[in-house]
Parts: sequence; C-alpha cells; structure tokens
Amino acid sequence: MKVMIAGATGLLGSALMREWKDDEVSGFGLDDLDIRKAGQVQQAVERTRPQWIVLAAAYTDVDGCESNPELAIAVNRDGAANVAKAAKNIGAKLLFLSSDYVFDGKNTAPYEASAPRNPQSVYGRSKAEAEVQLLEIIPDCCILRTAWLFGVGGKCFPDTILKAAATRPSLNVVNDQRGCPTYNVDLARAIVQLCHKDGKGILHVTNSGDCTWFEFAREIVRSAGLSTDVHPTSTLEMARPAPRPAYSVLSAKSLQIYGISMPSWPDALRRYLKERASA
Repeated sequence: MKVMIAGATGLLGSALMREWKDDEVSGFGLDDLDIRKAGQVQQAVERTRPQWIVLAAAYTDVDGCESNPELAIAVNRDGAANVAKAAKNIGAKLLFLSSDYVFDGKNTAPYEASAPRNPQSVYGRSKAEAEVQLLEIIPDCCILRTAWLFGVGGKCFPDTILKAAATRPSLNVVNDQRGCPTYNVDLARAIVQLCHKDGKGILHVTNSGDCTWFEFAREIVRSAGLSTDVHPTSTLEMARPAPRPAYSVLSAKSLQIYGISMPSWPDALRRYLKERASA
C-alpha cells in the first residue's frame, strides 16, 4: 500500500513515519508541502499517487489560533480542503486528524462520534468547519478526533511539566478540565490499523481512561520519581487567550467497531518516559 503523510515532521507525523513499517510511505513536512497552496498539494499527490493520505498537518497552537484566526482557517480548514480535493482527483482515501475542541465541553459523559459540534475557540471552529467540508468532498473519508497529544519529538504537556519540575519546588495545574491523554506512538499505531481496515466516518481515538490536567501532572511527576509538589488550581486562575473545554472525554465506541483498543494513559505515560529517557 502506498501512503502519503502530510505533516510528517510534527508530533504525530514523526511517530507515523517511525511506526509505519510494511507499506511504502512518503512523508511531507512543512518545508516540503504548504497545504494552503492547492497547486502544490495537487502536484505532490499526483507525483506520489498514494492509496491513503493521512493529513496530520495543522496549525495546532490553540492560543496562537485565537490571535491569528485567518491563518488558522487557511491551514486547518482551507488547507485540509485542498488535500481532500487532490485526494478525490486521484481516487485516494483520506484520513484527517481532528480534535476534541470541536465540542463545547459541557457534557458530563464521554462524547460519542455523533455528538453535535459546538466549538468555542478559533482552533475548534477551524477543525469543525474542516470536518464539514471534507465530508462534502469525500463522504467516506475517515475523520479521526483525538485529544491531549503527547510524545517524544515535539512540544507537549509532559515535557513541559518535567522541565518545570526539574527547576521549581512546586507547580500549580488546572484541575477543572477533564480529558484523555493520547501518546503519539499509540495513536500512530491505531492509524496504521485503521488504514489497513479501510476506516470510514468519524472516529474517536485516545488512550483509555481520563483525568484532569492536575491529575495528569501529578502522575507525570510521580512516575518520573521527582519530589516536586503539584497543586490543583482553576482555569480562572490560569486564564489563557483561547477557551478550553471543561470536559472533552471522547467515547471509544466508534473505534471498537474496528476491533481496535487503546492502552490506558498511565501505561502510555510510562512508555513515554522510557522513550524520552533513551532519546
């Protein structure tokens, strides 16, 4: 199978390039492919002729999106549409990475894949609008929503916590946002399986289990053997430019249809720490 990965140098893309073993994989980073440029996208797709395109390229700085809404829409919505049109032109299948930010965070039970979108941030809106457009262009494309991505190879929450814990006696972390941490290695492996299983529709893929950012940070520090105190605080006290969903736990039911299960986030964290130490 021939596979093209757009966003191959990012946190997920780099894991996909490492984990995708038995197929012919072509990776395009930002220096190779600007998805905002439709002609450039079409040329890359025609040159590669993939059976699957995995679109992991995105503008993921949530607060940056809030202050640069035109860029967020140009990359995350219009760029995604450029890739979908190019895929359609050659008959390639498409897997698009979306986000828990398409939801408003007002649920108290895990969001099913069929739940209505109601984004509260520019980033969330750019992803929600992309989903709608992609389903119009390729109705049987695979839209994969994930959350709280971490891993070796880029900026992520555990890395930030570990660096802060190494130099500070205590940390304050928000305890009123709940979600599902997701290890880039586990997400990459699930994507490989989904492409081989001809995945379609909207799917939710995260590590199993949920926690608050405070609970996640406390486990990071504990698992790393550090003595830094971690204290709970509120979103109000740690105000950020972009609103965050208070609850964005994603239900695994849509993924289970394909016979794929994800390891727990504490197990994923232990493997991440081991990988980070060896890197």
